[in-house]
Amino acid sequence: MIVENPPVAVLNPDGSCTRFVSFPCTLPTPDQDSDTLVLSKDVTINQINKTGARIYIPKETLTSTITSIKKLPLIVYYHADRRVQFFGGFVLMSASATVSHDLCNQLALVLQAVVVSVDYRIAPEHRLPAAYDDGVDALNWIRSTQDPWLTDFVDYSNCYLMGTSAGASISYHTGLHVLSRIQDFDPLNIKGLILHNLFIGGADRTESEIRLANACPYLTLSIAETLWKLSLPVGANCDHEYCNPMVSGGGLDHDVVRFKDAGCRVMMVIHDGDLMIDRQTEFAKKLESKGVETKCFYGEGDHAVEYFDKSKAEILLQQISSFMSSVN
Repeated sequence: MIVENPPVAVLNPDGSCTRFVSFPCTLPTPDQDSDTLVLSKDVTINQINKTGARIYIPKETLTSTITSIKKLPLIVYYHADRRVQFFGGFVLMSASATVSHDLCNQLALVLQAVVVSVDYRIAPEHRLPAAYDDGVDALNWIRSTQDPWLTDFVDYSNCYLMGTSAGASISYHTGLHVLSRIQDFDPLNIKGLILHNLFIGGADRTESEIRLANACPYLTLSIAETLWKLSLPVGANCDHEYCNPMVSGGGLDHDVVRFKDAGCRVMMVIHDGDLMIDRQTEFAKKLESKGVETKCFYGEGDHAVEYFDKSKAEILLQQISSFMSSVN
Protein backbone atom coordinates (compact mmCIF):
# COMPACT_ATOMS: atom_id res chain seq x y z
CA MET A 1 0.00 0.00 0.00
CA ILE A 2 1.38 3.43 -0.96
CA VAL A 3 -0.65 5.78 1.24
CA GLU A 4 -2.49 4.33 4.18
CA ASN A 5 -5.24 6.89 4.87
CA PRO A 6 -6.91 6.48 2.44
CA PRO A 7 -5.11 3.93 0.24
CA VAL A 8 -3.95 5.36 -3.07
CA ALA A 9 -2.83 2.05 -4.56
CA VAL A 10 -2.55 -1.57 -3.51
CA LEU A 11 -0.17 -4.25 -4.80
CA ASN A 12 -2.03 -7.29 -6.09
CA PRO A 13 -0.84 -10.92 -5.70
CA ASP A 14 -0.06 -11.15 -9.43
CA GLY A 15 2.36 -8.21 -9.21
CA SER A 16 0.03 -5.64 -10.71
CA CYS A 17 -1.19 -2.56 -8.89
CA THR A 18 -4.71 -1.33 -8.30
CA ARG A 19 -4.75 2.46 -8.30
CA PHE A 20 -7.61 4.23 -6.56
CA VAL A 21 -6.81 7.74 -7.80
CA SER A 22 -6.31 9.43 -11.11
CA PHE A 23 -4.35 12.54 -11.92
CA PRO A 24 -5.98 15.52 -13.64
CA CYS A 25 -4.88 15.36 -17.26
CA THR A 26 -4.74 17.86 -20.09
CA LEU A 27 -5.23 17.12 -23.79
CA PRO A 28 -2.57 18.30 -26.25
CA THR A 29 -3.19 21.35 -28.44
CA PRO A 30 -1.94 20.63 -31.97
CA ASP A 31 -4.25 23.10 -33.75
CA GLN A 32 -2.31 26.08 -35.10
CA ASP A 33 -5.49 28.17 -34.98
CA SER A 34 -5.75 27.80 -31.21
CA ASP A 35 -5.00 30.77 -28.97
CA THR A 36 -2.27 28.96 -27.02
CA LEU A 37 1.33 30.16 -27.28
CA VAL A 38 2.67 26.60 -27.29
CA LEU A 39 1.42 23.79 -29.50
CA SER A 40 1.59 20.17 -28.40
CA LYS A 41 0.82 16.74 -29.81
CA ASP A 42 1.08 13.10 -28.76
CA VAL A 43 3.18 10.54 -30.63
CA THR A 44 3.89 6.82 -30.27
CA ILE A 45 7.45 5.74 -29.53
CA ASN A 46 7.17 1.98 -29.03
CA GLN A 47 3.93 0.21 -29.92
CA ILE A 48 4.95 -3.03 -28.19
CA ASN A 49 5.79 -1.33 -24.89
CA LYS A 50 2.95 1.17 -25.34
CA THR A 51 5.21 4.14 -24.73
CA GLY A 52 4.93 7.55 -26.28
CA ALA A 53 5.71 11.21 -25.88
CA ARG A 54 4.11 14.62 -25.97
CA ILE A 55 5.98 17.17 -28.07
CA TYR A 56 5.79 20.90 -27.30
CA ILE A 57 6.86 23.70 -29.63
CA PRO A 58 6.41 27.50 -29.48
CA LYS A 59 3.59 28.28 -31.92
CA GLU A 60 5.44 31.31 -33.25
CA THR A 61 8.23 29.00 -34.44
CA LEU A 62 5.88 26.56 -36.12
CA THR A 63 3.81 29.22 -37.86
CA SER A 64 6.65 31.52 -38.87
CA THR A 65 6.87 32.43 -42.55
CA ILE A 66 10.59 33.12 -42.33
CA THR A 67 12.45 30.68 -44.56
CA SER A 68 15.67 30.55 -42.54
CA ILE A 69 14.41 29.71 -39.06
CA LYS A 70 16.93 29.42 -36.27
CA LYS A 71 16.60 25.91 -34.90
CA LEU A 72 15.77 25.47 -31.24
CA PRO A 73 17.41 23.54 -28.42
CA LEU A 74 15.84 20.21 -27.50
CA ILE A 75 14.79 19.33 -23.96
CA VAL A 76 13.92 15.68 -23.40
CA TYR A 77 11.79 15.71 -20.26
CA TYR A 78 11.09 12.76 -17.93
CA HIS A 79 8.16 13.61 -15.71
CA ALA A 80 7.09 12.97 -12.17
CA ASP A 81 3.56 13.28 -10.87
CA ARG A 82 2.40 14.70 -7.59
CA ARG A 83 -0.71 16.16 -6.10
CA VAL A 84 -1.16 18.04 -2.87
CA GLN A 85 -2.02 14.79 -1.08
CA PHE A 86 0.57 12.38 -2.44
CA PHE A 87 3.58 11.72 -4.64
CA GLY A 88 3.77 9.11 -7.40
CA GLY A 89 7.40 8.03 -7.66
CA PHE A 90 7.70 5.55 -10.54
CA VAL A 91 4.20 4.24 -9.79
CA LEU A 92 1.61 6.97 -10.48
CA MET A 93 2.61 8.80 -13.64
CA SER A 94 1.59 10.16 -17.03
CA ALA A 95 3.07 12.66 -19.47
CA SER A 96 -0.47 14.01 -19.94
CA ALA A 97 -0.84 14.91 -16.24
CA THR A 98 -1.76 18.57 -16.00
CA VAL A 99 1.13 19.47 -13.68
CA SER A 100 3.64 17.98 -16.14
CA HIS A 101 1.86 19.44 -19.15
CA ASP A 102 1.86 22.94 -17.68
CA LEU A 103 5.55 22.81 -16.78
CA CYS A 104 6.51 21.59 -20.26
CA ASN A 105 4.44 24.37 -21.82
CA GLN A 106 6.46 26.88 -19.80
CA LEU A 107 9.76 25.18 -20.65
CA ALA A 108 9.00 25.49 -24.36
CA LEU A 109 7.75 29.07 -24.12
CA VAL A 110 10.23 30.65 -21.72
CA LEU A 111 13.31 28.78 -22.92
CA GLN A 112 12.27 28.86 -26.60
CA ALA A 113 12.89 25.15 -26.95
CA VAL A 114 11.24 22.06 -28.34
CA VAL A 115 10.30 19.76 -25.46
CA VAL A 116 9.72 16.03 -25.78
CA SER A 117 7.99 14.73 -22.65
CA VAL A 118 8.41 10.96 -22.48
CA ASP A 119 5.55 8.69 -21.40
CA TYR A 120 7.43 5.69 -20.03
CA ARG A 121 6.28 2.44 -18.44
CA ILE A 122 5.43 2.49 -14.75
CA ALA A 123 5.91 0.12 -11.84
CA PRO A 124 5.13 -2.34 -10.37
CA GLU A 125 3.79 -3.80 -13.62
CA HIS A 126 7.06 -2.76 -15.21
CA ARG A 127 9.77 -2.62 -12.58
CA LEU A 128 13.09 -0.89 -13.07
CA PRO A 129 15.03 -0.81 -15.32
CA ALA A 130 11.96 -0.58 -17.61
CA ALA A 131 11.62 3.20 -17.16
CA TYR A 132 15.37 3.65 -17.63
CA ASP A 133 15.26 1.55 -20.81
CA ASP A 134 12.35 3.64 -22.07
CA GLY A 135 14.42 6.76 -21.46
CA VAL A 136 17.06 5.46 -23.85
CA ASP A 137 14.44 4.18 -26.31
CA ALA A 138 12.99 7.69 -26.50
CA LEU A 139 16.34 9.12 -27.58
CA ASN A 140 16.65 6.46 -30.27
CA TRP A 141 13.21 7.45 -31.53
CA ILE A 142 14.10 11.16 -31.48
CA ARG A 143 17.29 10.68 -33.48
CA SER A 144 15.59 8.56 -36.16
CA THR A 145 12.06 9.98 -36.46
CA GLN A 146 11.03 12.05 -39.44
CA ASP A 147 8.47 14.02 -37.44
CA PRO A 148 8.68 17.56 -38.91
CA TRP A 149 8.32 19.22 -35.50
CA LEU A 150 11.75 17.77 -34.74
CA THR A 151 13.49 17.53 -38.12
CA ASP A 152 12.51 21.06 -39.17
CA PHE A 153 12.91 22.94 -35.91
CA VAL A 154 15.36 21.14 -33.57
CA ASP A 155 19.09 21.70 -33.23
CA TYR A 156 20.14 18.14 -32.44
CA SER A 157 23.58 19.34 -31.37
CA ASN A 158 21.98 21.26 -28.50
CA CYS A 159 20.14 18.64 -26.44
CA TYR A 160 19.39 18.48 -22.70
CA LEU A 161 17.98 15.69 -20.57
CA MET A 162 15.72 16.96 -17.80
CA GLY A 163 13.69 15.12 -15.21
CA THR A 164 11.70 15.82 -12.08
CA SER A 165 12.05 13.45 -9.10
CA ALA A 166 11.80 9.90 -10.49
CA GLY A 167 12.19 11.50 -13.91
CA ALA A 168 15.51 12.99 -12.77
CA SER A 169 16.68 9.48 -11.93
CA ILE A 170 15.69 8.42 -15.45
CA SER A 171 17.64 11.37 -16.88
CA TYR A 172 20.75 10.34 -14.96
CA HIS A 173 20.63 6.67 -15.95
CA THR A 174 19.75 7.55 -19.54
CA GLY A 175 22.69 9.93 -19.68
CA LEU A 176 25.07 7.27 -18.37
CA HIS A 177 23.95 4.86 -21.07
CA VAL A 178 23.92 7.30 -23.96
CA LEU A 179 27.31 8.82 -23.19
CA SER A 180 28.88 5.35 -23.17
CA ARG A 181 27.68 4.84 -26.78
CA ILE A 182 27.43 8.40 -28.00
CA GLN A 183 28.27 7.42 -31.57
CA ASP A 184 25.10 5.30 -31.70
CA PHE A 185 22.94 8.35 -30.95
CA ASP A 186 24.28 10.67 -33.65
CA PRO A 187 23.26 13.43 -34.38
CA LEU A 188 22.18 14.00 -30.75
CA ASN A 189 24.70 15.86 -28.62
CA ILE A 190 23.80 15.81 -24.91
CA LYS A 191 25.08 19.13 -23.58
CA GLY A 192 23.59 18.96 -20.11
CA LEU A 193 21.50 17.15 -17.53
CA ILE A 194 18.94 19.08 -15.47
CA LEU A 195 18.13 17.03 -12.38
CA HIS A 196 15.14 18.57 -10.62
CA ASN A 197 14.81 17.08 -7.11
CA LEU A 198 16.56 13.80 -7.90
CA PHE A 199 14.68 10.83 -6.38
CA ILE A 200 17.32 8.57 -4.81
CA GLY A 201 17.60 6.46 -1.68
CA GLY A 202 19.71 4.05 0.31
CA ALA A 203 19.51 1.45 3.04
CA ASP A 204 21.13 3.61 5.74
CA ARG A 205 19.34 6.69 7.04
CA THR A 206 20.76 10.16 6.42
CA GLU A 207 20.35 13.06 8.83
CA SER A 208 17.83 14.81 6.56
CA GLU A 209 15.77 11.63 6.14
CA ILE A 210 15.46 11.36 9.91
CA ARG A 211 14.81 15.07 10.44
CA LEU A 212 12.32 15.43 7.59
CA ALA A 213 10.86 11.91 7.70
CA ASN A 214 7.32 13.20 8.23
CA ALA A 215 7.70 16.87 7.40
CA CYS A 216 5.93 16.58 4.06
CA PRO A 217 2.71 14.54 4.28
CA TYR A 218 2.67 13.49 0.63
CA LEU A 219 6.29 12.25 0.63
CA THR A 220 7.23 10.80 3.99
CA LEU A 221 10.21 8.50 4.38
CA SER A 222 7.80 5.57 4.68
CA ILE A 223 6.08 6.46 1.42
CA ALA A 224 9.42 6.84 -0.37
CA GLU A 225 10.54 3.42 0.84
CA THR A 226 7.26 1.84 -0.28
CA LEU A 227 7.54 3.41 -3.71
CA TRP A 228 11.05 1.98 -4.08
CA LYS A 229 9.79 -1.46 -3.05
CA LEU A 230 7.21 -1.28 -5.82
CA SER A 231 9.73 -0.01 -8.37
CA LEU A 232 12.93 -1.98 -7.78
CA PRO A 233 13.44 -5.58 -8.92
CA VAL A 234 11.63 -8.00 -6.60
CA GLY A 235 13.71 -8.65 -3.48
CA ALA A 236 16.08 -5.70 -3.98
CA ASN A 237 16.63 -3.14 -1.22
CA CYS A 238 17.39 0.57 -1.49
CA ASP A 239 21.10 -0.03 -1.90
CA HIS A 240 20.40 -1.37 -5.38
CA GLU A 241 22.18 0.63 -8.08
CA TYR A 242 18.84 1.72 -9.59
CA CYS A 243 18.05 3.53 -6.34
CA ASN A 244 21.40 4.43 -4.79
CA PRO A 245 23.96 5.81 -7.27
CA MET A 246 26.62 5.89 -4.53
CA VAL A 247 26.95 2.10 -4.41
CA SER A 248 29.17 0.04 -6.68
CA GLY A 249 27.47 -0.13 -10.05
CA GLY A 250 25.51 3.06 -9.45
CA GLY A 251 27.71 4.97 -11.87
CA LEU A 252 29.28 7.60 -9.62
CA ASP A 253 32.48 5.67 -8.95
CA HIS A 254 33.62 5.20 -12.53
CA ASP A 255 30.97 5.65 -15.22
CA VAL A 256 30.13 9.26 -14.41
CA VAL A 257 33.42 10.42 -15.95
CA ARG A 258 31.57 9.94 -19.24
CA PHE A 259 29.86 13.26 -18.51
CA LYS A 260 33.23 14.98 -18.13
CA ASP A 261 34.71 13.34 -21.22
CA ALA A 262 31.69 14.33 -23.32
CA GLY A 263 31.67 17.89 -21.98
CA CYS A 264 28.21 17.28 -20.53
CA ARG A 265 27.39 19.57 -17.59
CA VAL A 266 24.93 18.88 -14.79
CA MET A 267 22.45 21.15 -13.03
CA MET A 268 21.11 19.98 -9.68
CA VAL A 269 17.93 21.52 -8.24
CA ILE A 270 17.86 20.90 -4.47
CA HIS A 271 15.20 22.05 -1.99
CA ASP A 272 15.68 22.67 1.72
CA GLY A 273 12.44 20.84 2.60
CA ASP A 274 13.22 17.69 0.62
CA LEU A 275 14.04 14.70 2.83
CA MET A 276 16.56 13.60 0.15
CA ILE A 277 18.59 16.83 0.39
CA ASP A 278 21.58 15.10 2.02
CA ARG A 279 21.73 12.44 -0.69
CA GLN A 280 21.30 15.00 -3.46
CA THR A 281 24.06 17.19 -2.02
CA GLU A 282 26.38 14.19 -1.71
CA PHE A 283 25.56 13.24 -5.30
CA ALA A 284 26.51 16.73 -6.51
CA LYS A 285 29.78 16.69 -4.57
CA LYS A 286 30.64 13.31 -6.03
CA LEU A 287 30.07 14.63 -9.54
CA GLU A 288 32.36 17.57 -8.86
CA SER A 289 35.03 15.28 -7.40
CA LYS A 290 35.04 13.39 -10.69
CA GLY A 291 35.60 16.60 -12.63
CA VAL A 292 32.03 16.96 -13.89
CA GLU A 293 31.05 20.63 -14.13
CA THR A 294 28.07 20.86 -11.78
CA LYS A 295 25.77 23.77 -10.94
CA CYS A 296 23.61 23.50 -7.82
CA PHE A 297 20.53 25.63 -7.34
CA TYR A 298 19.31 25.53 -3.74
CA GLY A 299 15.68 26.56 -3.41
CA GLU A 300 13.05 26.77 -0.72
CA GLY A 301 10.19 24.31 -0.41
CA ASP A 302 9.46 20.62 -0.59
CA HIS A 303 9.86 17.98 -3.26
CA ALA A 304 8.82 19.14 -6.78
CA VAL A 305 7.12 22.23 -5.32
CA GLU A 306 7.36 23.98 -8.72
CA TYR A 307 4.55 21.81 -10.00
CA PHE A 308 2.15 23.87 -7.88
CA ASP A 309 3.92 27.11 -6.95
CA LYS A 310 4.05 29.35 -10.02
CA SER A 311 6.42 31.87 -8.44
CA LYS A 312 8.92 29.12 -7.67
CA ALA A 313 8.42 27.68 -11.16
CA GLU A 314 9.37 31.07 -12.63
CA ILE A 315 12.57 31.10 -10.57
CA LEU A 316 13.37 27.56 -11.68
CA LEU A 317 12.91 28.50 -15.34
CA GLN A 318 15.24 31.46 -14.88
CA GLN A 319 17.87 29.19 -13.37
CA ILE A 320 17.53 26.67 -16.20
CA SER A 321 17.82 29.45 -18.77
CA SER A 322 21.00 30.67 -17.08
CA PHE A 323 22.40 27.12 -17.02
CA MET A 324 21.69 26.55 -20.72
CA SER A 325 23.22 29.89 -21.61
CA SER A 326 26.39 29.04 -19.65
CA VAL A 327 26.69 25.72 -21.49
CA ASN A 328 26.50 27.49 -24.83
